[in-house]
Amino acid sequence: MSQVRTAFNKASNDYEDHAFLQKEVATRLDQKLNIISSNSAVILDLGAGTGLLSQQLEIRFPDSKIIALDFAQNSLKNNKLANKICANANHLPLADNSVDIVISSLMMQWCPDLKQLFSEIHRVLKNDGLILFSTFGPDTLKELKKSWSVVDNEVHVNTFTDMHDIGDQMLGAGFQSPVMEMETLTLTYQTVTDLLRDLKAIGAQSVGNRSKSLMGKNKFKLMVEMYESFRKDDKLPATYEVVYGHAWVRPKASFKAQKIELNNS
Repeated sequence: MSQVRTAFNKASNDYEDHAFLQKEVATRLDQKLNIISSNSAVILDLGAGTGLLSQQLEIRFPDSKIIALDFAQNSLKNNKLANKICANANHLPLADNSVDIVISSLMMQWCPDLKQLFSEIHRVLKNDGLILFSTFGPDTLKELKKSWSVVDNEVHVNTFTDMHDIGDQMLGAGFQSPVMEMETLTLTYQTVTDLLRDLKAIGAQSVGNRSKSLMGKNKFKLMVEMYESFRKDDKLPATYEVVYGHAWVRPKASFKAQKIELNNS
């Protein structure tokens, strides 16, 4: 986690110049609130970063208290929200039952322990509180993964959790009837180096970002040659599987009462 934090801190000043996909996904996530009604006195933007989503939440909820939380201090410095907390998402410095909505855009893929993450989110949400998020699925950067696979058996690109497994983790944390959906978005590049430069500029921890000297020029060249086989209309595609999910917190008191009744039967 410290390596990920360091990367995002380094990328914070130029992040939004390269975060084309992140901006689009933040907008699509915000639009999902059009059909979701919820009391919203306190809203937590989890993994808020420089504020791609925070700014949209301020417009949508002008009378709400919006809290931006991120573990990368430099990213938060570029976030214009008044209420900011630098903390780890797995250990939220917030009281139980204190938040109406937790919304998170493209942060959860960097959390190695989803069970702990969802447990913490469930803890801070009020009864009938809402969690809404986006994250990456396993087909993300499939062209880059395939291109590296012909070079060696090492892991050069991050792996991401399937949306069904994410839904199971949410159920295990006590969320009610999680709704999961997925879409595929594709960015195009002129060269593989352009793609890797973008990944590095947004702090994405792909092993493929290492210098050519560390991995060997021949290996890098072979990977690039393989990636060229995906070229279409004179552009190289970079596929992203974007997973969206939302769920509500069932009334916690009645849930406990139900458990007691079952235990006594």
